Amino acid sequence: MNARFHQFLRDWSLPIAMGGGVLMYLLYTNIPLFDGTHGFVSSLLAVVQPGLIFAMLFVTFCKVKIKELKPSKWHLWLLAFQLLSFIAISLTIAFVPRMPVTVRVLLEAAMMCLLCPTATAAAVITARLGGNSASLISYTMQINIAVALVAPLFLAMSHPVEGMSLATSFILIMGKVFPLLLMPLLCAELLRKFLPGAHKLLVTKGRNLPFYLWLVALSLAIAMTTRAIAHSDLSIWVMAGIALVSLVCCVLQFAFGRYIGARNGEVIAGGQSLGQKNTVFAIWFACTFLTPVTAIAGGFYSLWHNLVNTWQLYKHNHKK
Repeated sequence: MNARFHQFLRDWSLPIAMGGGVLMYLLYTNIPLFDGTHGFVSSLLAVVQPGLIFAMLFVTFCKVKIKELKPSKWHLWLLAFQLLSFIAISLTIAFVPRMPVTVRVLLEAAMMCLLCPTATAAAVITARLGGNSASLISYTMQINIAVALVAPLFLAMSHPVEGMSLATSFILIMGKVFPLLLMPLLCAELLRKFLPGAHKLLVTKGRNLPFYLWLVALSLAIAMTTRAIAHSDLSIWVMAGIALVSLVCCVLQFAFGRYIGARNGEVIAGGQSLGQKNTVFAIWFACTFLTPVTAIAGGFYSLWHNLVNTWQLYKHNHKK
């Protein structure tokens, strides 16, 4: 029964998470009983959502040893693509402060889709497609470290905190991003070294835990995205533009990742490393640092990359 229920959740995870998030928001905002709790719940979500991202990364990093993960040359190409595209868009926003709001929102949507680290679930899809999941996990660690180091500086330039200097803005943003992306790696290594029994128990008994954490985190992220849409005064055409931008970014990254991977014998790992994103992080990132409505790009990207994965799995299964 448990196995069948788990398989059902896996098969229908995307519509369950997205539908659940929208329904959660609509019920919460339309039940008078909850009217006085909105401020508290917003403060609570500001802690819970990054906590879920931390937990997903922590459990994922517990499954591998750092010394077993060797960086490859093709990783550098993907890192360069993500970081340089993010830097280019950040500098454009920073040095053209009076651009139209619509253009700014679309650029922010692209910036978020391009910078976002690899999804923790990408290793599972890579393995099911017959790819090298260890190489993908290695890239996942590298891009998390790179984003933690690079994002705060350029965000401080393009989205400075009002009333603060560049240095102060950088420290504030670093304080939010750096622990979220790097502390899970440190904690996983400390658990492995000092509490090997607990580490083994977590890896063996909690192998499905990241999936359930992701399901909850994505539902909350979609609820936050729905709130951003409901409180936005942007037109339906701008929303459609964000959807299109996220689709272009998704196709571009899968294609470029597979191209670079193919040149190095890692076509599947390359495509999944660059194309399959941690969209829960993307939505949190947009709501925290960018124009909140750009969070819907994370919701759309989640749809696009899951459609790509479904198509890839279908083709792979029918080759057998």
